[in-house]
Amino acid sequence: MKKKTPPIDLNSIPLSELKQYLADFGEKPYRATQVYGWLHQKRVSSLEEMTNLSKSLRRRLEETYPLTVLKPVEIQQSKLDGTRKYLFALPDGNVVESVFMKYQHGNSVCISSQVGCRMGCKFCASTIGGLVRGLRPSEMLEQVYRIEEDTGEKISNVVVMGIGEPLDNYDNLLTFIRMLSDENGMHLSQRSITVSTCGIVPRIHQLADEKIPLTLALSLHAPTQEKRLALMPAASSYRLDRVLDACDYYFAKTGRRVTYEYSLIRGFNDAKEDAQGLGKLLNGKNCHVNLIPVNPVEERPYVQPKEAVALEFKNQLEKYKINVTIRRGMGRDINGACGQLRKSYI
Repeated sequence: MKKKTPPIDLNSIPLSELKQYLADFGEKPYRATQVYGWLHQKRVSSLEEMTNLSKSLRRRLEETYPLTVLKPVEIQQSKLDGTRKYLFALPDGNVVESVFMKYQHGNSVCISSQVGCRMGCKFCASTIGGLVRGLRPSEMLEQVYRIEEDTGEKISNVVVMGIGEPLDNYDNLLTFIRMLSDENGMHLSQRSITVSTCGIVPRIHQLADEKIPLTLALSLHAPTQEKRLALMPAASSYRLDRVLDACDYYFAKTGRRVTYEYSLIRGFNDAKEDAQGLGKLLNGKNCHVNLIPVNPVEERPYVQPKEAVALEFKNQLEKYKINVTIRRGMGRDINGACGQLRKSYI
């Protein structure tokens, strides 16, 4: 029996569609702008707070579209760097996690796009237990809104790199991006949004054709198809050469350089030959490589390399004129890696 799709919630509806829905109620277009402002600027938790709307309209909205509001069930704060890890309860009882990180260039939030994940990457805690469902636009937006509310600080960058594969929840992701950047809402610059993917080639092409000036981050993690396949089952469907071609297409269409994420795993992909192979693979591309010493996960045998090994790997890449950084570990004392807090909570 096919699972019944729950009714769309009010704060997942873009302004243009909200105008049409309210027109069906016999309301003027400005009413939709008012409702949208209450939801995405004032970020109210109930329709009762929308005091410039009539009681009859509020009642009709409440009867027609549920309002999604996320509540944190657990918040952890790092004593090392102030990073905050949030576990949010969804309306259906599932939980997802988000991370707030302070950098010199501003505050970043890393959010989830799915409950669980079906990509099966061997080094990631998010995929343990598989995929439950994709998140609605409201559930992605609410992670950002509630973290701003809790910290009292403005978010300047949003990274869709938490639990889930964003391009596996493509339509909801696209709506989320457009609503997040809408001038009637949070109005975050699309250039301040990063979307991470395992490399779903058709979706990368589709996203490129949208010509949204966000940053695409590819989970690369290996310099060869064979090694990548050993870590990432998705590589069997989308071979390395096809994924890199798709990233080149993305750059050609958007003019936005691609970030290549590379998790350094001791004894597996951190040797000098691996660095040289990666250098040859990306040589000449307008890109950035983000080296990530792998986060330890209890169920996985992977260990991060020593600092000297990571630095030598970086030096090898720079010989190929590649822009590269080693990501500073954030929140290591609070289950900082994707999926760890949710897994321990479950």
